[in-house]
Amino acid sequence: MTECDDRARRRSERRIKAAGFPREKSLRAFDFDANPNIDAATVHTLASCEWIKKSQPLCLIGDSGTGKSHMLIALGTEAAMKGYRVRYTLATKLVNELVEAADEKQLNKTIARYGRVDLLCIDELGYMELDRHGAELLFQVLTEREEKNSVAIASNESFGGWTKTFTDPRLCAAIVDRLTFNGTIIETGTDSYRLASTRAQAEQTTAG
Repeated sequence: MTECDDRARRRSERRIKAAGFPREKSLRAFDFDANPNIDAATVHTLASCEWIKKSQPLCLIGDSGTGKSHMLIALGTEAAMKGYRVRYTLATKLVNELVEAADEKQLNKTIARYGRVDLLCIDELGYMELDRHGAELLFQVLTEREEKNSVAIASNESFGGWTKTFTDPRLCAAIVDRLTFNGTIIETGTDSYRLASTRAQAEQTTAG
């Protein structure tokens, strides 16, 4: 391996580490056959990261165990490998950080930090209800990034159910608008791939 390749690989590893992914996931390891809802061609097009270059959003919507987080982390990793600055966070963690920053008069600085990365991956949006203050702070981050940098989210709620998370209907509509305008929406469905895989293994063990 040339010194140049080695440097590029180290830079790529640093960007992946800086993104803060909770675990390693790759598109190669994703089982498209197990989830026919997800179109492999669409995902491989997303892996080219053209949407990030255009500052467009991505929404992965579906039930638990359907591959949303895997896809989110894998596409974020692809982006980091291609030289983009990526940050991964859980929705509740991000909101808690913003609330603390607001209390400590550091909000603008924190929003600016999240505004700078090329791709912000927000996982588990919709799992918990956010109070109005938290939802407004999250909205500020999305507004800061709008049409400047990409946001990718994974949610177990369809957009119609987001009023449970963002209880103010107007704020909810504005957030959905920010996250879908010119973006890609992938619905991963309702059949848990993890559950099916566990059942299949259990059946094999019983049969054996």
